Amino acid sequence: MARLAPQTHDEILAAAARRFGVTGYRGTSLQDIASEVGCSKAAVLYHFANKEAILTELMAPAIEALRTLDERIVAQPEPEGAQRAAAEGFVDLAVRFRAEIALLRGEFPNLLQQPGFTHIQQISERLLDALAARSERPSARVAAFVLVAGIAETCGEFADVPDDELRDALLALLRRALEPAR
Repeated sequence: MARLAPQTHDEILAAAARRFGVTGYRGTSLQDIASEVGCSKAAVLYHFANKEAILTELMAPAIEALRTLDERIVAQPEPEGAQRAAAEGFVDLAVRFRAEIALLRGEFPNLLQQPGFTHIQQISERLLDALAARSERPSARVAAFVLVAGIAETCGEFADVPDDELRDALLALLRRALEPAR
Protein backbone atom coordinates (compact mmCIF):
# COMPACT_ATOMS: atom_id res chain seq x y z
CA MET A 1 0.00 0.00 0.00
CA ALA A 2 1.34 3.45 -0.91
CA ARG A 3 2.10 5.80 1.92
CA LEU A 4 0.10 8.99 1.91
CA ALA A 5 2.68 11.42 3.28
CA PRO A 6 5.17 12.87 0.79
CA GLN A 7 8.52 11.16 1.11
CA THR A 8 11.65 12.92 2.07
CA HIS A 9 14.07 14.27 -0.40
CA ASP A 10 16.74 11.72 0.58
CA GLU A 11 14.40 8.74 0.24
CA ILE A 12 13.58 9.78 -3.31
CA LEU A 13 17.27 10.21 -4.15
CA ALA A 14 18.10 6.78 -2.74
CA ALA A 15 15.24 5.16 -4.66
CA ALA A 16 16.27 6.91 -7.87
CA ALA A 17 19.87 5.74 -7.45
CA ARG A 18 18.68 2.15 -7.01
CA ARG A 19 16.40 2.35 -10.07
CA PHE A 20 19.04 4.06 -12.25
CA GLY A 21 21.47 1.32 -11.23
CA VAL A 22 19.05 -1.41 -12.34
CA THR A 23 17.35 0.02 -15.44
CA GLY A 24 19.53 3.01 -16.28
CA TYR A 25 18.60 6.66 -16.36
CA ARG A 26 16.64 6.46 -19.61
CA GLY A 27 14.97 3.23 -18.56
CA THR A 28 13.64 4.72 -15.32
CA SER A 29 10.52 6.83 -15.13
CA LEU A 30 9.37 9.15 -12.38
CA GLN A 31 6.59 6.64 -11.75
CA ASP A 32 9.21 3.90 -11.26
CA ILE A 33 10.93 6.06 -8.65
CA ALA A 34 7.63 6.84 -6.93
CA SER A 35 6.73 3.16 -6.83
CA GLU A 36 10.14 2.31 -5.36
CA VAL A 37 9.57 4.87 -2.60
CA GLY A 38 5.93 3.96 -2.10
CA CYS A 39 4.47 7.36 -2.94
CA SER A 40 2.80 9.11 -5.84
CA LYS A 41 4.53 10.64 -8.82
CA ALA A 42 3.16 13.98 -7.60
CA ALA A 43 5.07 13.52 -4.32
CA VAL A 44 8.29 13.00 -6.28
CA LEU A 45 7.55 16.12 -8.33
CA TYR A 46 6.94 18.06 -5.12
CA HIS A 47 10.61 17.49 -4.24
CA PHE A 48 12.15 17.57 -7.74
CA ALA A 49 11.15 19.45 -10.88
CA ASN A 50 11.88 16.45 -13.12
CA LYS A 51 14.01 13.33 -13.51
CA GLU A 52 17.02 15.36 -14.67
CA ALA A 53 16.91 17.35 -11.41
CA ILE A 54 17.15 14.09 -9.47
CA LEU A 55 20.13 12.93 -11.51
CA THR A 56 21.78 16.34 -11.23
CA GLU A 57 21.54 16.22 -7.45
CA LEU A 58 22.76 12.63 -7.28
CA MET A 59 25.78 13.55 -9.37
CA ALA A 60 26.49 16.97 -7.78
CA PRO A 61 29.34 15.85 -5.46
CA ALA A 62 31.07 13.95 -8.29
CA ILE A 63 30.65 16.87 -10.69
CA GLU A 64 32.10 19.28 -8.13
CA ALA A 65 35.09 16.98 -7.64
CA LEU A 66 35.52 16.83 -11.43
CA ARG A 67 35.46 20.64 -11.59
CA THR A 68 38.11 20.82 -8.89
CA LEU A 69 40.25 18.33 -10.79
CA ASP A 70 39.79 20.39 -13.96
CA GLU A 71 41.06 23.49 -12.14
CA ARG A 72 44.15 21.59 -10.96
CA ILE A 73 44.83 20.34 -14.48
CA VAL A 74 44.40 23.76 -16.08
CA ALA A 75 46.76 25.27 -13.50
CA GLN A 76 49.60 22.95 -14.59
CA PRO A 77 51.81 24.79 -17.09
CA GLU A 78 53.88 21.75 -18.14
CA PRO A 79 52.43 18.74 -20.01
CA GLU A 80 54.06 16.31 -17.55
CA GLY A 81 52.49 18.05 -14.56
CA ALA A 82 49.10 18.16 -16.25
CA GLN A 83 49.33 14.48 -17.14
CA ARG A 84 50.28 13.50 -13.58
CA ALA A 85 47.52 15.66 -12.06
CA ALA A 86 44.97 14.23 -14.50
CA ALA A 87 46.01 10.61 -13.96
CA GLU A 88 46.11 10.70 -10.17
CA GLY A 89 43.11 12.99 -9.87
CA PHE A 90 40.89 11.01 -12.22
CA VAL A 91 41.73 7.71 -10.55
CA ASP A 92 40.98 9.20 -7.12
CA LEU A 93 37.71 10.65 -8.41
CA ALA A 94 36.68 7.42 -10.15
CA VAL A 95 37.37 5.29 -7.08
CA ARG A 96 35.66 7.74 -4.72
CA PHE A 97 32.55 8.04 -6.89
CA ARG A 98 32.36 4.55 -8.29
CA ALA A 99 28.72 4.12 -7.25
CA GLU A 100 27.78 7.25 -9.20
CA ILE A 101 29.83 6.10 -12.19
CA ALA A 102 28.06 2.75 -12.09
CA LEU A 103 24.74 4.59 -12.42
CA LEU A 104 25.90 6.10 -15.71
CA ARG A 105 27.35 2.98 -17.31
CA GLY A 106 26.41 2.89 -20.95
CA GLU A 107 24.56 6.19 -20.80
CA PHE A 108 27.30 8.79 -20.51
CA PRO A 109 27.13 10.06 -24.14
CA ASN A 110 23.36 10.53 -23.90
CA LEU A 111 23.60 12.24 -20.54
CA LEU A 112 26.02 14.82 -21.92
CA GLN A 113 23.09 16.05 -24.01
CA GLN A 114 21.11 16.91 -20.87
CA PRO A 115 21.25 20.66 -20.11
CA GLY A 116 22.63 20.10 -16.61
CA PHE A 117 25.60 18.13 -17.93
CA THR A 118 26.76 19.90 -21.10
CA HIS A 119 29.75 21.52 -19.33
CA ILE A 120 31.06 18.04 -18.50
CA GLN A 121 31.98 17.54 -22.17
CA GLN A 122 34.47 20.44 -22.03
CA ILE A 123 35.98 19.18 -18.78
CA SER A 124 36.27 15.68 -20.28
CA GLU A 125 38.10 17.06 -23.30
CA ARG A 126 40.60 18.89 -21.06
CA LEU A 127 41.08 15.70 -19.01
CA LEU A 128 41.81 13.69 -22.16
CA ASP A 129 44.17 16.37 -23.43
CA ALA A 130 46.08 16.34 -20.14
CA LEU A 131 46.28 12.53 -20.06
CA ALA A 132 47.68 12.66 -23.60
CA ALA A 133 50.32 15.08 -22.25
CA ARG A 134 48.78 17.77 -24.46
CA SER A 135 49.97 15.86 -27.51
CA GLU A 136 48.25 15.74 -30.89
CA ARG A 137 49.69 12.29 -31.63
CA PRO A 138 46.85 9.84 -32.30
CA SER A 139 48.52 7.15 -30.18
CA ALA A 140 48.57 9.44 -27.12
CA ARG A 141 44.99 10.61 -27.62
CA VAL A 142 43.65 7.08 -28.21
CA ALA A 143 45.43 5.80 -25.11
CA ALA A 144 43.96 8.62 -23.01
CA PHE A 145 40.43 7.93 -24.27
CA VAL A 146 40.66 4.17 -23.73
CA LEU A 147 42.07 4.66 -20.24
CA VAL A 148 39.34 7.07 -19.15
CA ALA A 149 36.60 4.80 -20.48
CA GLY A 150 38.27 1.73 -19.01
CA ILE A 151 38.77 3.28 -15.60
CA ALA A 152 35.13 4.32 -15.44
CA GLU A 153 33.98 0.85 -16.49
CA THR A 154 36.39 -0.86 -14.09
CA CYS A 155 35.24 1.21 -11.12
CA GLY A 156 31.64 0.26 -11.83
CA GLU A 157 32.46 -3.42 -12.33
CA PHE A 158 34.78 -4.06 -9.37
CA ALA A 159 32.70 -2.67 -6.52
CA ASP A 160 33.97 -5.42 -4.21
CA VAL A 161 37.65 -4.43 -4.54
CA PRO A 162 38.81 -2.19 -1.66
CA ASP A 163 39.44 1.44 -2.64
CA ASP A 164 43.17 1.42 -1.94
CA GLU A 165 43.76 -1.76 -3.96
CA LEU A 166 41.70 -0.48 -6.88
CA ARG A 167 43.48 2.89 -6.81
CA ASP A 168 46.93 1.26 -6.79
CA ALA A 169 46.04 -1.08 -9.67
CA LEU A 170 44.60 1.73 -11.78
CA LEU A 171 47.56 4.04 -11.19
CA ALA A 172 50.00 1.28 -12.10
CA LEU A 173 48.08 0.67 -15.32
CA LEU A 174 48.07 4.37 -16.17
CA ARG A 175 51.81 4.67 -15.61
CA ARG A 176 52.45 1.79 -18.01
CA ALA A 177 49.95 2.89 -20.64
CA LEU A 178 50.46 6.64 -20.91
CA GLU A 179 53.07 8.06 -23.20
CA PRO A 180 55.39 10.59 -21.61
CA ALA A 181 55.30 14.12 -22.96
CA ARG A 182 57.62 14.68 -25.90
